[in-house]
Amino acid sequence: MEGIKIVTIGGGSSYTPELVEGFIKRYEKLPVRELWLVDIEAGREKLETVGALAQRMVKKAGLPMKVILSYDRREALKDADYVTTQMRVGLLDARIKDERIPLSHGMIGQETNGAAGMFKAFRTIPVILDIVKDMKELCPEAWMINFTNPAGMITEAVLRYTDYKKVIGLCNVPVNMVNGFARLLDVEPERVTMELSGLNHHIFATDVLVDGQSRLEEILEIYQHISAEDAISMKNFSTLPFSPEFIRGLHCIPCPYHNYYYFTKEQLEEELKEYKEGRVRGEVVKKVEEELFELYKDENLDVKPKQLEMRGGARYSDAACNLICSLHNNTGDIQYVDVRNNGTITNLPADSAVEAACIITSGGPKPIAVGELKTQINGTIQTIKTFERLVCEAAVTGNRDLAVTALNMNPLCASDHDANAVIHELLEAHKEYLPQFFKNERQE
Repeated sequence: MEGIKIVTIGGGSSYTPELVEGFIKRYEKLPVRELWLVDIEAGREKLETVGALAQRMVKKAGLPMKVILSYDRREALKDADYVTTQMRVGLLDARIKDERIPLSHGMIGQETNGAAGMFKAFRTIPVILDIVKDMKELCPEAWMINFTNPAGMITEAVLRYTDYKKVIGLCNVPVNMVNGFARLLDVEPERVTMELSGLNHHIFATDVLVDGQSRLEEILEIYQHISAEDAISMKNFSTLPFSPEFIRGLHCIPCPYHNYYYFTKEQLEEELKEYKEGRVRGEVVKKVEEELFELYKDENLDVKPKQLEMRGGARYSDAACNLICSLHNNTGDIQYVDVRNNGTITNLPADSAVEAACIITSGGPKPIAVGELKTQINGTIQTIKTFERLVCEAAVTGNRDLAVTALNMNPLCASDHDANAVIHELLEAHKEYLPQFFKNERQE
């Protein structure tokens, strides 16, 4: 049958309207015949609400695209061409625990970094590996486009613990960086490309190019005198401008998430304030989501509401549509994704996931080599890659000792005592989603 079949697992996500809008906009180049929105029974109300909006959006566009809602993943996956994953195991209540429990011990609780990122990975990796198993059987040629966080660790786990090669991790941070550099240089974003060195949420722009010509020195000069308002930032946390001395010495631009590592004291102070006021990020997002779903229920709404852009992951779904469109059409454009390193960064393991500028072809992303990491950024990237690998191994094996070791490796953890306490509390808090850690209650 003509046309493309796309399956979105976690179809009840508040981001789904952005995904649908992206497919509608690209229909001529990417003729989606069927879009299956899949969720679990606990997400039925959300899926039905967002699914009805998706159907209204397609109807308004007048396109022959079927939007099908399903609670049967295997039925949905059969003969899929692309599978996108955007799930939150344990829903937002789990995120709130991930953030509040570390903060109760004076440790940063941030969805994708440190203890919170680790536990999101513990809950998510086994589910993703199950999906991959189903894909191997039911749609072995399909590409998995994962934008479930932590995207880098999930890509790492699929590459390391399965033989499925057609997996790509996706993040909106590089898209925000390209847009930010374009704004600072006063050029159109389409003209800007970057050389990226590092890992998901731990990348550095080691070159910035306009029409293929390096403008790094100009960007470095701008960044030495930039205000917090003008710096590249994210909607989900406040960012501080780096000192001119640091930018000159680093000679590249850190991504916004490096605020957690280079302004740990300031970020922790801000998070502890939010913690005491009952407004950690997960609690804020829960309110935003409730408002969005109230909007989605309006039977007259047939477009993506502007309020969706207030979510920290705005542009994720558009990036996913761009990626799928480029894979389908073999465009050879440059996008920024999580892929197998394979020598892209020579001093990281070949079989590890890295986030890199890639040429997108129908055969998959072809990473652009950056060579050896420069001394200024090598140490922090090696540390986080060690953390990621240990987290993935602990997620698969349920080894609590490895979990403690991993958290101790992370710069956001200041004490072995805290690592043990936080891991013990988070394991108990998420027990129903972490059976791998409770196979033998006496293992301690």
